[in-house]
Amino acid sequence: MSLLSVIVPCYNEEESVALFYCELMKQSSYFAEKGVDIELLYIDDGSRDRTAEEVKKLRAQDERVHLLSFSRNFGKEAAMYAGLEHAAGDYVVLMDVDLQDPPALLPEMFSYVEQGYDSVATRRVNRKGEPPIRSFFARMFYRLMKKISKTEMMDGARDYRMMTRQMVDAILSMQEYNRFTKGIFGWVGFETKWLEYENVERARGETKWSFWKLFLYSLDGITAFSTVPLLLASVVGVVFCVIAFLMILFIIVRKLIFGDPVSGWPSLVCIILMTSGVQFFCTGILGQYLAKTYMEVKRRPIYLIKEIQ
Repeated sequence: MSLLSVIVPCYNEEESVALFYCELMKQSSYFAEKGVDIELLYIDDGSRDRTAEEVKKLRAQDERVHLLSFSRNFGKEAAMYAGLEHAAGDYVVLMDVDLQDPPALLPEMFSYVEQGYDSVATRRVNRKGEPPIRSFFARMFYRLMKKISKTEMMDGARDYRMMTRQMVDAILSMQEYNRFTKGIFGWVGFETKWLEYENVERARGETKWSFWKLFLYSLDGITAFSTVPLLLASVVGVVFCVIAFLMILFIIVRKLIFGDPVSGWPSLVCIILMTSGVQFFCTGILGQYLAKTYMEVKRRPIYLIKEIQ
């Protein structure tokens, strides 16, 4: 029989663990008919509640359930990478435990893989239930990435995706520390089928992604898959140098022709503050890329495992 590995990152999700298992197992009969067995990998990302204990209860009932517990919270990106590394399946699917990724889509996703697609990805056609300002900035992020990056990133794309072993191995070959999986999916290529579905709200618990965390995550995506901000910093520097040179010529000519005294310290202060702000902004862009490079060259492990079952 073939094997389908279902990878489920978890962080403080004790209320959702058993519920997700029940919903997933409703699809097991379909895959059994197709000659596909299922293994379920819960990745406990340093949870502070009873997430690991709930997974162990399921494992005691079903040997297809596995647990990987991190030594601390390393983040969802690390959890997904760990799951991909430990997945033994011929096919691998990434899912959220909160049931915002409907297991009912799995049969349709597998049917497209059977047709020859290397991956089947999902995207939401709306963001119902999300705060409007969060949805607005999310859409702006994807529009920006389309303009400054050559890597395909679909607006509304979820991490919910089924992949063949060949694509999984390609993703694992990218061992970078600063991971942005949505970009990595697009960078490795392969033929992808997109499935659209209505947004589903969480079954239990609360989201762990605050607006600030999403903002920082978007910066990771920009610095990981585009060098346009560096070019922008250079262009802004050149533009301000040209403006400064023209202003110097203007002041000299005005003094020689009209004899006007050089005055206007308030406007001078404003100009100094503006140019200083631009300098700090450009330095900040350089600092972001330098920080990412610093983390990469240290070659720290992406995650550390405390327990495997």
